[in-house]
Amino acid sequence: MDSTLSPLQASFSISNYYVVCSLSGVISLIAVVTSIIILILVWRTKPLLHTVRHLLVCNTCIASMLYCIIQTTNYIFLIFLRWETSDMSCRWRGYFAYLSICAVTYSYLIQAVSRLFIVLFSNKYRRLITFKTHYILILLQWLTVIIIPLPAIVTKDIQYRSTLLCWVPFKYLIHVTYTFLAYYIIPAVSICVIYIVIYYRVKQVANRAVTFVRTMNSEKRDLELLRNILIFLGLYLLGGLPSLLFLITTNKSIYLMSIVSISLTIAIEKICTLILDRDIRQAARSLISLTTRVVPFEQSLAGGRRIENLNHFQLNHKINTNVLKVQKDNE
Repeated sequence: MDSTLSPLQASFSISNYYVVCSLSGVISLIAVVTSIIILILVWRTKPLLHTVRHLLVCNTCIASMLYCIIQTTNYIFLIFLRWETSDMSCRWRGYFAYLSICAVTYSYLIQAVSRLFIVLFSNKYRRLITFKTHYILILLQWLTVIIIPLPAIVTKDIQYRSTLLCWVPFKYLIHVTYTFLAYYIIPAVSICVIYIVIYYRVKQVANRAVTFVRTMNSEKRDLELLRNILIFLGLYLLGGLPSLLFLITTNKSIYLMSIVSISLTIAIEKICTLILDRDIRQAARSLISLTTRVVPFEQSLAGGRRIENLNHFQLNHKINTNVLKVQKDNE
């Protein structure tokens, strides 16, 4: 998401990107693989993971994969396809880069909105927690992320620069301010406010529900909710922090750090989803257990065949005995 300052171009060379782009590419690969694992687990596990919450988790996985693929493609153009110097091509790369960032950030936002619906309005407005409503949320999210980065194409602010990624230069201050506000700050502030409201609402409901003494289970659930919110919110904020610092300092090292930070945040978030989401974790354990029981299962099949053969032998023996008895009676 980082915009670049034109005077910095002279201080950059392609060699500056070798390490950071390679590292970001490896991290992106981890994020893509983890996202695919989550998608497979949700698809296979019926009906436990076929919920609106996991629908939005899958939507975020798709957005994360899109970001990783597009950013890695931009790195390839920057380092290996340097003969592509068209300004229009660079604008399209910038547009899709901004689109992928919006896809991730706004997918987190609609997850927060969904949880707000469940906590505050589920009893009075049941339709807000239906699959239909969440499909509409996802549709609105993708329409938003397609429309918001359009200034990258409509304007001519993005131009090809041989040693820089296709971002909006800092000299276009209005456009740069728009990118930071629309792509990161507005969704980040909205997510923070929503999660604060959700936590305090849950605390109020829990305090009213228990007349005498809070049970250990309810306290454990509250702590688990707070822990998950703090982890995901902290990851989200830390992912964009280097970009904001670069906006203030225009430091070269911070710029290179910001290239890796969002990919790293996405990968960690996906791993945390596997670990912290109880239902997904149980589905993963079940799948692993099923895999480890392949050999005993085959052995049980062999044992079943032996029992079946024994039963067949006993049945034939009984039939032959009855036939001999009938023949003896006839005689």
